[in-house]
Amino acid sequence: MSAAFRISPALWDKIHHFASFPQTGVSLQQMVLFGQHPSQGTLLKASQFLAEELPVRLAHRVKELDELPHNLSDMPSIRKVKNWYAQSFEELINFPPVQLPQHLRQQLSSTGQDIFLPDSTPNPSLAALQDHDHPLFNLSRLKGNANGIGNVKLRVPLERRYYAKSSSIDWPPSVLDYNARFTRMLEAIKRRHDPTVTTVAQGVLEWKRSQNAKNIGLDIQAWLDRFYMSRIGIRFLIGQHVALNTQQPHKDYVGIICTKANVHDIVQEAIENARFVCEEHYAMFKGPPVQLICPPNLIFPYVPGHLSHICFELLKNSLRAVVDRFGHDAQDDKPYPPIKVIVVEGKEDITIKITDEGGGIPRSAIPLIWTYMYTTMTGQSIDQDFQASDFQAPMAGFGYGLPLSRLYARYFGGDLRLISMEGYGTDVYIHLNRLSSSREPLP
Repeated sequence: MSAAFRISPALWDKIHHFASFPQTGVSLQQMVLFGQHPSQGTLLKASQFLAEELPVRLAHRVKELDELPHNLSDMPSIRKVKNWYAQSFEELINFPPVQLPQHLRQQLSSTGQDIFLPDSTPNPSLAALQDHDHPLFNLSRLKGNANGIGNVKLRVPLERRYYAKSSSIDWPPSVLDYNARFTRMLEAIKRRHDPTVTTVAQGVLEWKRSQNAKNIGLDIQAWLDRFYMSRIGIRFLIGQHVALNTQQPHKDYVGIICTKANVHDIVQEAIENARFVCEEHYAMFKGPPVQLICPPNLIFPYVPGHLSHICFELLKNSLRAVVDRFGHDAQDDKPYPPIKVIVVEGKEDITIKITDEGGGIPRSAIPLIWTYMYTTMTGQSIDQDFQASDFQAPMAGFGYGLPLSRLYARYFGGDLRLISMEGYGTDVYIHLNRLSSSREPLP
């Protein structure tokens, strides 16, 4: 059981070794190209890529979890998460490789001449995630496909590690078996880490109580941003690989990426879900109305789950603000002012604006809304047995909705901005990079 897992000195040596390698950032565009028309050979190549990439990412996180400032590393919940990451790291590096005859190994190692892999572009969110002045995060500067320079070890370019001329090969049963077993291991790892967000949050609460601290410092805030952004990336890579190996092919999907994600439909579903949760929470017959102004056929490549998560969280905030300002029992002669969701397509971005008349936020509180554990709700605590993969407590305020939503937006090169007019309402802007070429902002 993971509760009894301990990191041995030998495992620590391996963790430090893998943490000396840079992580490899991929773009949405590259992942679509990787996953199109997958054969057992390309899935094997993808498995081998993850078997190399995921331990590097996990090792970076274990090392950071062990070196956090202000005794945060000593909190029981933080140690629990560190052991989860170390256990997953150990399982990945000890997973037995597939045994292939020489001619198939050569085929796998030769990149096809017909392969064109567009370069990924730097993600503008990376600068926001790096704190170069903090000794804990002495991050190496990366270039190209995140191969290191200076004193960081170099890695083989991404396309050489992922692509192979494999479409015309009759792959032996051992390849099919390896792909299936590797996928099952990834599913188990993903389940193990489901409660990570809430467990880290519990660890921060433990630290605040132990230090009798009212707020968390900028260094811990910056680490949480990096840690949760890394988690989004790890879960994206695992979810994408599991989907490619287990789901039936679909003309509009490559794994969990929808190549024709319909913005109108995704936002409309988020509106319905948020209104349902609002009505349940406040025991209302009918919550505030939400108007959606969006071209019905606006599509672009994206992960629908990410966009749905962002919109749902922001709409919950707007609905709660409107209900709190105007009361729980709006009448026909004095209805709630509508929340407006306006979607516009530009050359680079698709922008979603959510406008409410919920009274706004004082200007002094604007910086605080992006900090973890800041909430206007009272009675902040987390059930020790809470196992949800993200905060799903309907209208509750754990203080994670806004900062996590901004990370999801930034993951593929977008952003999240908020403008408040105190005494009137709030406008939130979701910027989504429609070019899909930004690589992950890897801390």
